[in-house]
Amino acid sequence: MKLLPVLVLTALPFYCYAGSGCPLVSQLINQTIDPKVSDDQYIENFKQFIPDAEAEDAVRQAKQCFLKQSKDTLTNAQVMVDAIYNSVWCEAY
Repeated sequence: MKLLPVLVLTALPFYCYAGSGCPLVSQLINQTIDPKVSDDQYIENFKQFIPDAEAEDAVRQAKQCFLKQSKDTLTNAQVMVDAIYNSVWCEAY
């Protein structure tokens, strides 16, 4: 059980860094939340990270979940992402 907090504390700087300095991760998050980006366009934009047809199907299903949400829900998802990146825990990174 002691290993879990160590892993979380080790991963937190990388997670925080992704929101403040990695354009690829920011692009991925923004395109996932954006209802104007179709699932085909989403797959095409991130094709280099999808190894096979099974993974492509999983990515397509995940994007479809976001496409089915209301604008309020998508706005709240963006607010949550912003809150995480601007949190006290990410402040030091």
